[in-house]
Amino acid sequence: MRVGSQKIRIGDLLMERGIITETQLQHALSRQRESDKKLGRLLIEDNVLPEDKFLEFLSEQLDVPFVGLRQYRFDPELVIRLAESHARRHRTIVLSEANGTLLVGMADPLDIFSYDEISRLLKQNVDVALVRESELMDTLDTVYRRTSEIESYAVELESEVTEGLFDLEGLSVGLPGDEAPVVKMLQSIFEDAVQVRASDIHIEPDEGVLRIRQRVDGILQEQVMKEQRIGAPLVLRLKLMSGLNISEKRLPQDGRFSLLVREKRLDVRLSTMPIEHGESVVMRLLDQSTGITELDETGMSKVVLSQFRDLIHMPYGLILVTGPTGSGKTTTLYGALNELNQAGQKIITAEDPVEYKIARINQVQVNPLIGLDFASVLRASLRQDPDILLVGEIRDSETAEIALRAAMTGHLVLSTLHTNDAISSATRLMDMGVEPFLAASSLRAIVAQRLVRKLCDNCARPHEANSDELSWLGRHLDDVTIERANLMTTVGCPHCNESGFRGRMGVFELLLIKGAVADALRAGDAGLFIEEARQQPGYQPLIVSALELAVQGLTTVSEVLRVAQQVEQEAAFTNTGGLTPDDSQLALL
Repeated sequence: MRVGSQKIRIGDLLMERGIITETQLQHALSRQRESDKKLGRLLIEDNVLPEDKFLEFLSEQLDVPFVGLRQYRFDPELVIRLAESHARRHRTIVLSEANGTLLVGMADPLDIFSYDEISRLLKQNVDVALVRESELMDTLDTVYRRTSEIESYAVELESEVTEGLFDLEGLSVGLPGDEAPVVKMLQSIFEDAVQVRASDIHIEPDEGVLRIRQRVDGILQEQVMKEQRIGAPLVLRLKLMSGLNISEKRLPQDGRFSLLVREKRLDVRLSTMPIEHGESVVMRLLDQSTGITELDETGMSKVVLSQFRDLIHMPYGLILVTGPTGSGKTTTLYGALNELNQAGQKIITAEDPVEYKIARINQVQVNPLIGLDFASVLRASLRQDPDILLVGEIRDSETAEIALRAAMTGHLVLSTLHTNDAISSATRLMDMGVEPFLAASSLRAIVAQRLVRKLCDNCARPHEANSDELSWLGRHLDDVTIERANLMTTVGCPHCNESGFRGRMGVFELLLIKGAVADALRAGDAGLFIEEARQQPGYQPLIVSALELAVQGLTTVSEVLRVAQQVEQEAAFTNTGGLTPDDSQLALL
């Protein structure tokens, strides 16, 4: 189909077919005069007609195929024939080639100027296919990875670096802005990280190579480059951006900076550490443009969410959120603070570090080097007439006791503890030297959580459990649940970077400290406490909660098993007050 050969008035054709009325058309045309949106998009936004029906109509009228991009297998060599900047500007992507003609997917096949420009850029005959705009933009983020671009900048940068000799002044002051390879390479690294939704970037010099790794959905993905010498200029530029001492290479340093990447504001926390072959840099990326996750979006089940909401709206008491680093504790606590943040509530937090800035909340960054630790901030906060306190982490007995006494004297206190599960958290407090009666009187609930990877909704396929999986499921779930299970498995597609997973969701375990559970804690009897906690009505261990997600087809049994193995390994190293893992609830497998 040659776009330039047709002039179609979509609105008139839709009205002639009886798909829309003249009134609806005139209303859409009136809105169009006030915006730069296409008529079809306005009709879809006004719920005049479904998007699928409009695309089907458009495909038929233009006599072009409609191509769904989620399942499409792209040829990288074909895709990159059109530069990413042009693909985004003209909302198009190269799909296939046959007999010297390229098939190009366009979100708007009626855009004559884009069609002409694409034909000129590709220098070949071009046929057009209709694609869904939302799928196109997601696909562009996936297929235009920065790996080759990063490698090319690495080669260019290495040619400018003389082994054993770095011009610090030249690199720190004389870099010609965006023209410098080091700046371009860093820009590509950050853009690639944003496209794949990475939470961390690792830059690690090794013997003869430089490794750049990105943590995506909790798993590291690696790119190895032979230009090992470029590590030092990269680290130097990052130190300058973070305001660190560029001459200090023998000691670890921490810093932070913000930057705008692909219209997203990133807050970057940077840590350097001297290693054998140079300096390792790890950067945690916080996307400030996404805002704070609401409690409804954390993945809590309806039952747990309802109970947790009741708890955080209590006037006083301590609520602990537990789990290892990277398990989503901060996300849950920020979601709770966001819900509690009202003009009538005085909220003070002690954090290390302050990850998201929240209006109206008094957030304090702890600094142990000057004596501003969690305990001292908590003591000072109690003199500030607070209603709600958040303590980033209970690390010692002093902080634990102050938090518990604050909870007892009319304050709602939220905090975290690095423990394996909800049950072991209470015994950890006793290990810290907290009096059992104080813990039982002030502690209201403990939430333990982990993160599991979500199946890609584009390529997941039904899965029939094997004998080992069925045996494992049978140890945790009843026969009816297993029989009705909608088990799925990974396949991999461009939408999920061939991983089979896209995004993560929380798995939660809630233990209420009340009744027989509180009595056992007050008595300081760890064995009885564990027994009563297991038997608490509605209590559900982490692994069972995770398996329910697998049964619903949201994740895989193998992913739950991976998380379960992590929990078991953590349990083996958890001090449970003299109890062995086999004697406690921690033995989950």
